[in-house]
Amino acid sequence: MKLNELRDNPGATKPRKRVGRGPGSGMGKTGGRGIKGQKSRSGVAIKGFEGGQMPIYQRLPKRGFNKPNRKKFAVVNLGLIQKFIDEKKLDAKEITEDTLVASGLVRRKLDGVRVLGKGELTAKANITVTGASKSAVEAVEKAGGKLTVAAPAAAE
Repeated sequence: MKLNELRDNPGATKPRKRVGRGPGSGMGKTGGRGIKGQKSRSGVAIKGFEGGQMPIYQRLPKRGFNKPNRKKFAVVNLGLIQKFIDEKKLDAKEITEDTLVASGLVRRKLDGVRVLGKGELTAKANITVTGASKSAVEAVEKAGGKLTVAAPAAAE
């Protein structure tokens, strides 16, 4: 088989329907839109409209609760921290939320940075962040470092 012999499976692709190309095409004049009415005009998108009947998304019961003052944390995995230490983008001696942002590992702090335990940490690192999972704390201490969970710097 050569590159020029590659073909799609029969029936996998269909030719594009070209509307408004004369009466012989079967899709001329109105182009399959019927005559008059809102849907025959251009610029119409009636998604979720059920012709006066209450739409299904309004008929169904609402569930749950969205907390208006929920905290949103920037998430970092230990494996990425180790990668940045190896690439000399981070100094293992002192890692804070500000140094994580400066190195480019975290784009913005949001309500704080939370460290998760995915990946391996081999460097002895002192990390100070707003939040951390139990597995992350254990992994850092196993590597001989220290993970301190501090209160968020920005007081609300």
